[in-house]
Amino acid sequence: MPDLTFVLPHWLYWSGLILIPSFAIYTLRRQRRTGTRSSGISLGISYMLWLTGGFVGLHRFYLRSALGALYIPLFIVILYGNMYGTQARDAVSHARNALLGARFDVKRAQAAVAKGGADALAKAKQALTAAMDQMTAATADFDFWQAFSGGFALAIVALLLIDAFLLPGLTRRCAEREASLPRQEPVTYGPAVQESGSTKGSPRSGLLRITGAIDSLNGWVGYFVCYWSIIAVFVYYYEVLARHVFNSPTNWAHESMFLLFGMQYLIAGAFTLREDGHVRVDVLYSHLPRRARAVVDILTSVFFFLFCGALLWTGWVFTMDSIEVWEVSFTEWAIQYWPVKSTMAIGALLILLQGLSKLTRDIRILVGREV
Repeated sequence: MPDLTFVLPHWLYWSGLILIPSFAIYTLRRQRRTGTRSSGISLGISYMLWLTGGFVGLHRFYLRSALGALYIPLFIVILYGNMYGTQARDAVSHARNALLGARFDVKRAQAAVAKGGADALAKAKQALTAAMDQMTAATADFDFWQAFSGGFALAIVALLLIDAFLLPGLTRRCAEREASLPRQEPVTYGPAVQESGSTKGSPRSGLLRITGAIDSLNGWVGYFVCYWSIIAVFVYYYEVLARHVFNSPTNWAHESMFLLFGMQYLIAGAFTLREDGHVRVDVLYSHLPRRARAVVDILTSVFFFLFCGALLWTGWVFTMDSIEVWEVSFTEWAIQYWPVKSTMAIGALLILLQGLSKLTRDIRILVGREV
């Protein structure tokens, strides 16, 4: 199998963090606004699965076609060939090193012939001949397993090319079958703002509008970054495929994903606070009445704001220092670090705002303005 040399461009990484969640949110909002119901079968998804997972017949399985099972044994045989191909590659590497060492020994023995080293030269040439034979055998074995895996890979490619023309018809027939079956109403998801309880008085005060805007902002931010997990699925999928099928492991896949999840963790902290989802070790708190819990939250908010202030300040300093030198990672991918570090300050600001919103709500509960 050929080696894969693809390295994710920086511009594609950063634009993907913006465009993929934006497209997902736009698609869901449009479907919700128009009230359309999908049959569940899409030609676009069929071709996406054909492109990304067609080598194991995922597009066929998606379209409820049992012929997708034809791809699986072919792929298993490729993995079998790659296993022995990897061993053959290592054997070629060892044989090449032995050959280089034998050639060096011959040159050194030739230089010592004048000093009576004829026997040493003969032995060195004999070792060189053996090393060349070993290299020839190892290369032939490696070429065999490369051709073995490549032949079955070409068979999968041929099947995929055939399915590329058949997919529209397969998708249409599958959609017709699905349409004849009873369907449940689709579940819609969105950044619905959590109700904080009934409020006395109408219309809402300016302070309530501000806290509501903060809640809505952090709801949309959390809703946005949750779609980054979709990117991780495709990146790790590529890494597994490149590593185990094409023997071409990457460095950028792991680095890009731990940076992505780090940024997601920082930015989504405010949304988690809004949903009261942070880990809390409590023995008495959950048994207290609501007003007593509000008192506890108000008193302990001092430590919360100290933490947020320290995180905001240090995050801002780290961001400015990184921008000043246009910092990049020390790996060969050399991704820009300043956008990553900026999420420390952004996340701290968002969670600080959400903390102010929660503090306002707790005070209203304490004074009886909210029940």
